[in-house]
Amino acid sequence: MAYHADALELEGKEILTWERFGEATQELAQSVVDSGFLPDIIIAVARGGLLPAGALSYAMGVKLSDAINVEFYTDVHQTLPDPVLLAPMLDTESIAGRKLLVVDDVADSGRTLALVLELLRGLGAEARSAVIYGKPRSVIRPDYLWKATDDWIVFPWSAAPPVTAGA
Repeated sequence: MAYHADALELEGKEILTWERFGEATQELAQSVVDSGFLPDIIIAVARGGLLPAGALSYAMGVKLSDAINVEFYTDVHQTLPDPVLLAPMLDTESIAGRKLLVVDDVADSGRTLALVLELLRGLGAEARSAVIYGKPRSVIRPDYLWKATDDWIVFPWSAAPPVTAGA
């Protein structure tokens, strides 16, 4: 998600620190490994899933990774009508028949994750999902979840405004 200055004013928010993020991804990785699922490739849902996917790839020793670009949120509690896949696309030929772990920061509505999983499974991959946070209203239940919450989440990578030249 993008930086949302007005999110700082929200009541009922969950603040994830960098330290807690490290703990969360280690615990999430452990739950995936303990389940017996060992992915060939970790697929990040960009942008929010990029850092969690990278952390999980190191924690699990999975060297192959890729990203899929999806736009859905445009501001705090504001979305497009439907999630939209953006170019560049994945190398779909290398995915068929592979075990994939699709990683995002949060399954809020779950529609983005559902879209990506449907696409990848349609390409013949065995795809499972992992998120740091899941919301009760999500249309799908992620296979691996660190924590459930109803609150708005402030992630450490989007808590500050983007840097600008000369700032």
